[in-house]
Parts: sequence; structure tokens; C-alpha cells
Amino acid sequence: MSETVLDRRGWAGWRTVLWLGVVSLLVDLVYEGARSITGPFLASLGASALTVGLVTGAGEAAALGFRLFSGPGADRTGRYWRWMVLGYALTALAVPLMALAPALGAAGLAFGASMVLLERTGKAIRSPAKSVLLAVAARNVGRGRGFGVHKALDQTGAFLGPLLVAGVVALTTHQWAGLLVLAVPGAVALGVLTWMHRYVGDPPRAQESEQAPLVALPRRFYVYAVACALTTVGLMTFGVISFHLVHEHLVTAALVPVVYAAAMGAEAVASLGTGFAYDRVGGGTLLVLPVVVAVVPVLVFTDHVAVAVAGVLLWGAATGVQDSTVKALVADLVPAARLATAYGAFAAFQAVAALAGGALAGWLYDVHRGVLAGAIAGAQVVALVLLAAVLLRSRRDRDVASGRG
Repeated sequence: MSETVLDRRGWAGWRTVLWLGVVSLLVDLVYEGARSITGPFLASLGASALTVGLVTGAGEAAALGFRLFSGPGADRTGRYWRWMVLGYALTALAVPLMALAPALGAAGLAFGASMVLLERTGKAIRSPAKSVLLAVAARNVGRGRGFGVHKALDQTGAFLGPLLVAGVVALTTHQWAGLLVLAVPGAVALGVLTWMHRYVGDPPRAQESEQAPLVALPRRFYVYAVACALTTVGLMTFGVISFHLVHEHLVTAALVPVVYAAAMGAEAVASLGTGFAYDRVGGGTLLVLPVVVAVVPVLVFTDHVAVAVAGVLLWGAATGVQDSTVKALVADLVPAARLATAYGAFAAFQAVAALAGGALAGWLYDVHRGVLAGAIAGAQVVALVLLAAVLLRSRRDRDVASGRG
């Protein structure tokens, strides 16, 4: 693929990165605002903890698993903007439509759950195409800095969205009103995309001669993918966590988005901190992840507000590492020619794990919370062993390559 964005009127570099970041800020405001109250909202429609776990877990599975198809689809057609805009439009429409669920009576729960799944599908459709456009645009300004600034804007929306929803719910006492107001930033985001497309188009298609030969993915990549999948199983969706917070009367439904916003702040800090540590220390930085994940349910599923909130903050920090620094090691394990395929396969492992984690948390929450914490801790022990084995094998391979083995 050519390394320059199809530049129609001189747009390139920071200008494109920043405006794509603004779009991500607005859309994150929409879907993170909605996710902050998904658990209590579905519960108000009659959902049990198991139903909340299944719906939110299936949503995360869709957000990850469908990328196996949307990524290659965008590459085949070269229409990255179309894929990106379609994904953003699904999110911008599905979230405010959730506000209609309480008016639908017995069908409200099914409709609300469908909108949750549709919103997450939109995430899957747009993500690979957006990453390509961002990577191409950021080449001349430094991809590390470009992606870093974009992530900062993205997390700003993730922080503000729950606070906006919390404010609206507090003023109106209606959760559906908090969802309906999110139509405004969604519409603005689509407007910005329409305006941007006048100046920035799709990257030129790759020439056949530029395509790298295919090689098999190494076995250690799959071991690493399984280890990370086990940590994802342990990071149950916030829908289950928020269900617990409200069910046990630890916080009101209006305050749940505030707690979620704090978790998003912890996620941003953890992403930056472990990212810098990874560059200095290497993959060993990731050994802390299973330990943190094992502690989360012990803290979250208590009847003490301060302890539960501390658990939510740890959940946010672990999620930040899982969504950012974990992916850095994939690039160190896989040949460059197969990196896109590796990320697609990695997303598939995460998708299955997200669905399993949501179902497991929803089921065992009702059965016995101590068993839930024990099951997650056991999975993290296995994850830690597998991760250590991958890191040890990688270090041996480097030593052999450098003549020290």
C-alpha cells in the first residue's frame, strides 16, 4: 500500500490525525456513555445478571470477532472510508434508539439487547479501516505520536460520555433520557466525517509487486493468544459490574456512569504507563496483568463502596493494558508480512473469551460470587504460566540470533 493518503487539498499528517481523533472523541462519548449504564438499563427492562452478562459478552465478541471479516473486506475493496463511516453510523443510530426500549413493553428487552449488539457490530466494522487511515496519515508525523494523540482524544470522549449520561439521568431520573441525548454528538461526528471526506480520501491500492509473501504464524503466537484470552475471560464486562453496584445498592444508577468515567481515566493512565514501561523493560511488563485481573473480582463483588470502586479502577487499568500494550508483543512475535492476519486471529481469540467471560460472570454471580472469584483466579494462574513461557522462549530465540545462545 502506498504510504501517502490520497490528498485532495493538501491535507496530511497532523491535520488528518487530529480530526480523526475528534471523530473518535465524539463517538466514544456516544458508546462509552451508553456502556456506562447498559447493565442497569437492561435490568430495568427485566434482564437478569445472566442476561446482562450474555448480551454484553456477545457484544464484545461481535466487536472483536467480526473484524476477521471487516478487515479483509476493507482491504479487498480499498473503500476504507465507506467501511469506517458505516461503522460509525451504526453506533450513532443504535445508541439513541435504545431509548425507545422502555416504550415497547414486553419487546423492550429484546430490542434494547439488539441495539447493544448492533452498536458493537459497528465498532467491528469501522475499526480496521480506521486504523489503516490513521496509520497512513500518521506516517509523516511519527506513528507512535500519531496513535498516542489519537488515543488521548479517544479516551477524552470515553471519560466525558459517562459524565454526560450521569448528569442527564440525575436531572431527569430517566435512564432512557441519558441515551437519547447521545444522538447529538453522534450526529456531529457524522457531520465531521462528511466534511473531512471532501479533503481526505482512501489510500491508493497496493501494487501486486508490493505484497509480501505469506508465512505461517508461529506457535508461540497462539500460546500468547490463549494467555491473553484467559485474561479477557477474567475481565468480565462492565455490564455485570454495574449490575452488581446497583443491585447491592452500593451506588445509584445515576452515579454508575461517574464510576465508569473514573475507570476510563484509569485505563488511559495504565495504557500510557505500561506502554512506556514496555519500551524500556520489554514483554515482562505484561506479567503484572494476570495478577491484577485475579484481584479485580475479589474487590468488585463486595458490599463495601470504597473497596468495590477500587476494584472498578483496577478493572479499568487492566482493560487499558489489554487494549493497548498487550498488542505490542504481537508485533514482536509475528513476522511483519503476517501482522494484519495475526491481529485478526488475535481479535477472534478475544471475541470468544469476551463471550465466555460475560456468560461465566453472569452465571456464577447468581450461583456463588466466591466461586466466580476462584474461577477467575485459576484462569489467571494458567495465563501467567503461558505468558511466562512465551517470554522465556522469545528471550532464548533472541539470544540464539545474537550468538549468545
